[in-house]
Formats: sequence, C-alpha cells, structure tokens
Amino acid sequence: MVDAEPEAPLPDPPRDERHDAQDPLTARKRDRVRARVKRYVDVPIAIRTSDLPVRAASAVVMIVVAVAALRAGGAWLAGFIGAVALATFVEYVRLGYRAFGSWPGRIAALLFGTAYIGVAGLLLAMMPVFLMVGVIGTVIFIDTFAYFFGRTIGGPKIAPTISPSKTWAGLLGGIVGASLWLAGFVWVVGGRGADEIVGFDILELAQIVGAGIVLAVAAQAGDFFESWLKRRAGRKDSSNLIPGHGGVFDRTDGLIPVALLAGLILAPAA
Repeated sequence: MVDAEPEAPLPDPPRDERHDAQDPLTARKRDRVRARVKRYVDVPIAIRTSDLPVRAASAVVMIVVAVAALRAGGAWLAGFIGAVALATFVEYVRLGYRAFGSWPGRIAALLFGTAYIGVAGLLLAMMPVFLMVGVIGTVIFIDTFAYFFGRTIGGPKIAPTISPSKTWAGLLGGIVGASLWLAGFVWVVGGRGADEIVGFDILELAQIVGAGIVLAVAAQAGDFFESWLKRRAGRKDSSNLIPGHGGVFDRTDGLIPVALLAGLILAPAA
C-alpha cells in the first residue's frame, strides 16, 4: 500500500482579509469605497461631459447677448440687467412656493428673495462697466473651471444631500478659474504693459488668490442655496428656458452673491 501524499498546507489569507475578519466595519467601509471608485471609473469621460456641446452653444448665445448689452450701455444695459433679474425672481418665486407648504414660509421666502435678488441686480446695474465686466467674468471662469474639474476629476462630494454633483475638485477648479481671471483683470485694469517681465509680487499673488477663494466660495454658496431650494421644491432645474443649463436662476445663482460682495465692498471705492 502506497502512502498518500500529504496535502499541501493552505496559504495564509492576505493580511487585510485576516484583519477584516476581526473588523467587519472596516471591510464594509473598504467595499463601499471600492464600489464608488468602480462606478466612477466605469463611466467614460465622454459620457460625463455628454451635455457639453449643448451647454457650450447656449453659453455662447448668452455671452453674445451680454456683450451686446454691455456695448450698447445706457438703457439697453439697464434693461438687460432688469430682465435677467426679473426672470431670476420669477423662477425663484415658483421654487419658493413649491418648497414651503405654509403661507408664512412662502411669504418669508418671497421677502428674502426680493432683497437677495433685487439688491444684487441693483448693485450690478450701478457698477462701473469695468467692474461689472470683472464680476461677470469672475463668475463665468468659476463656473467653467468648476465644471471641467468636477467632471474630469470627480471625487468626494461637498454636500451630497443638497447637491449630489458638487465636488471638492469642482470647488478647487472654481478657485483656480477665479484666480486666473482676477490676475488677468488686475493686469489689464492696472495698465501693466506686455513688455513687463516681472509679474505680481508675493503680496499681490496672495491677495489675488485670497480674493479668488472668497469669490469661488461665495458663488458655490449661492449654487448650494438654489440647489437646496430646488430639492425642497422637488425640481431638478429652476426652469427649462436655457438648453443644457436649465433656467435663468440656474445661471445666476452664483452671480448673485458675487455681485453682492463686489457691490458692497468694491463699488464704493471704484
């Protein structure tokens, strides 16, 4: 009789599996993280930016109209700002009515919106044209850079219960965009020549980046406020007026707090 070969000993399980057997909470956390990463990686970037052509076309139209109003100036510019503010307010009222079930809540929302949107529109209309361009350009750069950083990098959400699409990467992109625009804006307004080799000093750079952080956070706060209101109202967009963007309030949500900051702080000194 031939003796059977002894069975080879089984290899030890990996270290993390031995640890997970003792700590199931850690295993569940790790599995959730892996699942989230896999879901994100499995979605091609082409799909994550599939709405880009429509958004870009609508953005070009909006920019052309805004530039035409700025060039016309006077009553045309005031009328354009008034029309945008009115459209924003109408969409806000519709959201506020649906978001609050009681009349006291609706009246409070109406009063707040009147001051919030009305004062921002008034301050924007009273700004010198160069400052108005600076404010609008800042918001455009914030939105554009936040969109591309958020869609291409992704990552952790800031407040998923309020706005599931807003990420820390998007906020970083907004800060970068605001800082770049402000650097160029200050360079031009300050009358610096193209032949100047030395750029900004450390203090100027710190001020520009600091202002970029403040304005990007303010624009993000305005975005979150509208997202919170839409979530309470059970709506994805404030309206469907602008293809790829939603409503007018969806485009001015970040402009309102930035206009308030610039109008209250910078306009008196301009």
